[in-house]
Amino acid sequence: MSLAATQRLTALTAAATLLAVYVATLAPSVTFWDAGEFIAAAHSLGIPHPPGTPLFIVLLNTWARMLALLPYAVATNLFSAVATAAAGGVAAWFVARATGSRTAGFAAAIAAGATSSIWQNATETEVYAASLALAMVSIAAADVAGRTGDRKWVALAAYCLALALPLHLSSLVAAPVVIQLASERQDGERDWRAGWVLLSVTLCVVAMSKLSISIFIIGVAGLAVSTTFANAAVRDTVREWVPSFAAVAVGASGLAFLLLRARHDPAINQGNPSTFDALAYAVSRRQYAVQGMLPRQAPFWLQIANWFEYADWQFGLSLAPTVIPNAARIAATVVFACLGVAGSRWHRARDRRTWRATLLLFLCGSLGVIVYLNLKAGTSFGWQFVPNADNHEARDRDYFFVLGFWAWGLWAGAGAVALARRLRWPAPLGVLVAALPVALNWSAVSRRSMPEAALPRAVALALLEPLPPRSVLFVSGDNDTYPLWYAQQVEHVRPDVVTVTLPLLGAGWYLEELRRRYGLIGPSTERIAAMARGQGRPVAAAITVDAAEREPLAISWTLLGHVAIDASSLDPSKQHLKVMSIDLAATRRAAQWVDSLFHGRDVRPSTDPVNEYFVNVLSCPRTVLDPASAKVQLASLDSLCNLR
Repeated sequence: MSLAATQRLTALTAAATLLAVYVATLAPSVTFWDAGEFIAAAHSLGIPHPPGTPLFIVLLNTWARMLALLPYAVATNLFSAVATAAAGGVAAWFVARATGSRTAGFAAAIAAGATSSIWQNATETEVYAASLALAMVSIAAADVAGRTGDRKWVALAAYCLALALPLHLSSLVAAPVVIQLASERQDGERDWRAGWVLLSVTLCVVAMSKLSISIFIIGVAGLAVSTTFANAAVRDTVREWVPSFAAVAVGASGLAFLLLRARHDPAINQGNPSTFDALAYAVSRRQYAVQGMLPRQAPFWLQIANWFEYADWQFGLSLAPTVIPNAARIAATVVFACLGVAGSRWHRARDRRTWRATLLLFLCGSLGVIVYLNLKAGTSFGWQFVPNADNHEARDRDYFFVLGFWAWGLWAGAGAVALARRLRWPAPLGVLVAALPVALNWSAVSRRSMPEAALPRAVALALLEPLPPRSVLFVSGDNDTYPLWYAQQVEHVRPDVVTVTLPLLGAGWYLEELRRRYGLIGPSTERIAAMARGQGRPVAAAITVDAAEREPLAISWTLLGHVAIDASSLDPSKQHLKVMSIDLAATRRAAQWVDSLFHGRDVRPSTDPVNEYFVNVLSCPRTVLDPASAKVQLASLDSLCNLR
């Protein structure tokens, strides 16, 4: 068997191994955060939150149709598993070719693919899995381009960079690596023309994502300058330009999906980019008031320290599966940090060109992301220095740094094999050491444990099922919205219920959507509730909505398990009474249903408190029925059931 064939076999073996791990820990249904929105958007061929990720949605929709025999959420979750496993296969090929060691390539891919942040993205419907795969394919194409000088590989690398625009811009974190690999020959010579072409394509993509004319002009000028390095005939110049411009044009064309599909008003239509102005608003993410690099949203030293917190979660999370570390987890982190250093040194001795590329990927995926994104302090970090909750992120953002963790994982896996060789241990022992994160992370990252595996869907059912027909349900955020969208769009659970997400009421497109679809005219929640009652629709609020936001919606309330409903819709005699009552029969049924779901099991400790929070939410009916809380008033439910 040829060397190239054995390297391909290594890639396939690594991909298959990682895929088996991911399938064994795959989420059996919808998960919290963005997954429910992505699944619902894929099912309806709709538009998720800005920037819209049209390529991801089309790929998900096509993939799920191909796997129509599987439950829809399982199919879309599997897409992430396959994408991440494919990234691992490409990484195995890259390391094996660079170092000449198939064993090191396999071990590197397993160690990188088993880091906790990457593993968790691989087992749910999340765009970062596809983004990782795109980044690795672009790196591989650039590697071949640099080694061979073949211009078609430069064109492929340019195309992959351009695809970041309709997929997700996070893959552009790898753009400096792509430029470096394509412009550096194996003998150390520089292909400046290839580097300029890829830099120009990157600038054009960034310009379109920010709608910056000035950056776009610089990018186009860079393409023009790239031809000055050629000293070639006009025909050769055209051959250089056309694929590069075509790559940018094809990548940008994916945005046309947003424009055209929004005009059909799909069920999930965030931002409604049906006009060029609205498209620009969505693509540039203006809804989120994106922060520049200055001023810093947290002290720079704190942002660096926050990264170290996330790094400590990567290789032995099951040893201490919360934000509080212990000696065992820290020891695992230190061991794999040292293996990474060993792997880096061994890689440098074998092939400095790809070593520089891996080092650049690590720096861009860690320090570069810290500088560019300028994040607030993490949810779990720095409260003694940043006591104001508004100055913390809504969740821990470890997944933003996956390319940095990926690069270090590659070195740690290769380092385990290199160390085994140096100590004259059997090669399989080095692979086993590299694969230790599979065992050390499994219980913490597996999405098949109960009750967590069923929790997001249970939240959707608990909020939707008790409602009277045609209710208008007010909810408080992503995690009591997206599972409902999934249940309504994919499983067709209570599609008659109108879900109103309170934080979105500040967006003009959302107010227009409520008016256009349901005749509910805002902007105040009080007015929306009044219009719903005028249409004969019952008004309800999830128990996740706190009292201050609930009070303007109605005068009287009745608790039906996990939702509070305007009491006047159940009993018109209470229309003018400021009363708060509990429907004991409905609340008792809800408590019994939750008991049958949990069977007395507690959620696992985790770095993400979302599961613990919603277990408390679903346990609220049992709390209300507790004799010790027999005199509980609905107004006090926030302290009992709403931990925020």
